[in-house]
Amino acid sequence: MIRILVAEDMHMVRGALVALLSLEDEFEVVADVATGTAVLPAALREKPDVAVLDINMPGADGVSAALQLRQRMPSCRTIILTSHAEAGNLARAMLAQVSAFLPKDAPPARLADAVRRVHRGERVLDSEAVVAAFQQGANPLTDRERDVLSCVAEGSDVSDVAARLYLAKGTVRNYLSSIMSKMGARNRVDAVRIARDRGWLGA
Repeated sequence: MIRILVAEDMHMVRGALVALLSLEDEFEVVADVATGTAVLPAALREKPDVAVLDINMPGADGVSAALQLRQRMPSCRTIILTSHAEAGNLARAMLAQVSAFLPKDAPPARLADAVRRVHRGERVLDSEAVVAAFQQGANPLTDRERDVLSCVAEGSDVSDVAARLYLAKGTVRNYLSSIMSKMGARNRVDAVRIARDRGWLGA
């Protein structure tokens, strides 16, 4: 049996993944969790062979969770599922040495095949996801703009960002205007969402 951990913050999607994987005779879903921070404790407890991880989760994203697993449980293979195949996310996944990188809308048979292949020690990169990722282009943000947006993503307002980064409030506002212009974002919240989806805030 191949022991599987599923991590996905949307309850219906997680339930569907568990149900689909459980249809395979040689698969056993031994844990399912809703946050990235819950992945490692569940894995240490249940000893899965393969972890299927959504890339966007609260607490820690899928790539961060995969990196933790590689450091603490190198025998556990990791599969990243993503709705938005972004170059930044793909690069981070490769650095974390994930075993597979697949789009969420891939057919169930492709996911099952990926589980079997990574369990055998293979690496699976969906060609469509890779092409889509590199079509997105490079991160347009400067290092300072990324610092500002990272603070905003953590809940800081303009005054807090200015204090944390030793900038004037007007300078912070100028950075935010530039960020939103580059991204075509409607507001700061939209800019954070876009940057997260495209892997531009990742370490």
